[in-house]
Amino acid sequence: MAAVAAIYPKIIALQTEVLGISTDSVYAHKVFTEVSPSASKVQFQLVSDRNHQISKAYRVLNEHAGATFRATIIIDPEGIISSKMIYPNEVGRSTFEILRVLEGIQYARKTGKGVPENWLPTQSGIQKDPDFIGKI
Repeated sequence: MAAVAAIYPKIIALQTEVLGISTDSVYAHKVFTEVSPSASKVQFQLVSDRNHQISKAYRVLNEHAGATFRATIIIDPEGIISSKMIYPNEVGRSTFEILRVLEGIQYARKTGKGVPENWLPTQSGIQKDPDFIGKI
């Protein structure tokens, strides 16, 4: 949460909103943001999913643990999932990758071009044309 809070201004600049959803109660969220120095920097809305409806709907609930897997889901303005990244418990999110994916999705929508592996916003995209398959 703290890592996403650190890039929140960049996410907002991309006209994107963040929801932090967990199976913790609203009371746990309140205490966590008041006690933890890093969580106190969270500016986005925290949502409690105590009944697991959201977690089940997005298929990120770890039934055995009763908690969610660590996941980042990007939903486009039409309500369609554009990206879903699930991380092992031992591995934290890459905020660089979250921003890169957001920027890549927006770039593709704006230009009609795709973005290749390791694409950066300073680079141009590639034409989505079957005639170019295997030639670039």
